[in-house]
Amino acid sequence: MIKQKNQSISTLLAFSLIPLSGFATDVYIPSLPSMGADLHISSIQVQMTLTVFLISYGVSQLFIGSILDSFGRFRISLGALLVFIIASLVIALTHQIYLIYAMRIIHGITVAIIVVSKRAYFVDLYTGEKLKHYLSLFTIIWSAGPIIAPFLGGYLQTIFGWQSNFYFLAAFASVIAILELIYSGESLSNPAEFHLKKIAGIYLKMFKTVSFSLGLFMLCFAYSMVMVYNMTGPYIIEHELGLTPVVAGTCSLILGLSWMAGGFISKALITRPFYKKLSINSGLQIVFVLIMIFSLKYFTSIYSLVFFAFLIHAGAGFTYNIYFTYCLSKFPQNAGIAGGLSGGFVYIVLSFLTYAIVNVFPAKDERNLSFSYLILIILSAIGMYLVYLMNRKQKNNELEMSRM
Repeated sequence: MIKQKNQSISTLLAFSLIPLSGFATDVYIPSLPSMGADLHISSIQVQMTLTVFLISYGVSQLFIGSILDSFGRFRISLGALLVFIIASLVIALTHQIYLIYAMRIIHGITVAIIVVSKRAYFVDLYTGEKLKHYLSLFTIIWSAGPIIAPFLGGYLQTIFGWQSNFYFLAAFASVIAILELIYSGESLSNPAEFHLKKIAGIYLKMFKTVSFSLGLFMLCFAYSMVMVYNMTGPYIIEHELGLTPVVAGTCSLILGLSWMAGGFISKALITRPFYKKLSINSGLQIVFVLIMIFSLKYFTSIYSLVFFAFLIHAGAGFTYNIYFTYCLSKFPQNAGIAGGLSGGFVYIVLSFLTYAIVNVFPAKDERNLSFSYLILIILSAIGMYLVYLMNRKQKNNELEMSRM
């Protein structure tokens, strides 16, 4: 178990691992074109390294929560860190794309174990307003990955080549693993019985909770806006606009800040009416993307691309933070499973959704990116409206029951 004197340091270490999924996807974003050229593969094949990570990361989260709730967090997550280090080194040392795919699948599984265990860590140790405070910080701290990673990756690519991104991931994980071994420990004091039928019943109960299920789709649509840019932005910047990987990394840093800004705004408005603030946010996103599409008739540049993407990503961060806090705090008695579903289901759906969108609107220009945004914003608005209808129906039913 975690020693009381080490709890503050252990909490900081848990927060430091929350952005690991962002680092694993975003640090080599500026290297995608160079990676394809070096390995003699197409852009779709390089983008597949993101897709297989997202799928394995998502699928793993669906099941890992129940294992962590029964067998503990610490030893399993520490072992996952060590395997993540080895997989990162293998990617850096090989030129075989199918081996890279295999290692990215392992990346997804290990990162899922680490991130879900650290989400559950906070529910294990904190309650009440302090827990809500920490949960609302998750997406803000997670956004450190999209902010720092591509900016750093742009410089690593320019100076050392694409392999250096994966050496960096191995080094980062090694430092955290050593500190975890020294200062951290087990946070789960009352392990749940590992009973498959009972666990299946918990999953079914969560999916039957309509507001929770629709919330998962809202998370998916919001984060898909970021992933669509990650899969197309570097090609637009480096191929169409003829700029460097450092510029691509800097643009990703700016858009990471926009996601964080959206999280801060949602945290500041946490007491405001739920549907009103989400409706205003969706309306603003639609206006921004329509102006973006209309402006392409007159001008296109790196500045217009980043400006409109900044506004849209801020809105996505706003939506994501609200629904993530809601979904993760919905079932505190099964924190591992709820955390796994909140991440796993989202990543599975968005991996297929973003890959399909990128195939329909290839990484060619700003116009295709704007159409991708429009589709996701419309889906998000529809999802929010369905959540509103379901909750209103539930309230009406409860009102009728109280009158009987």
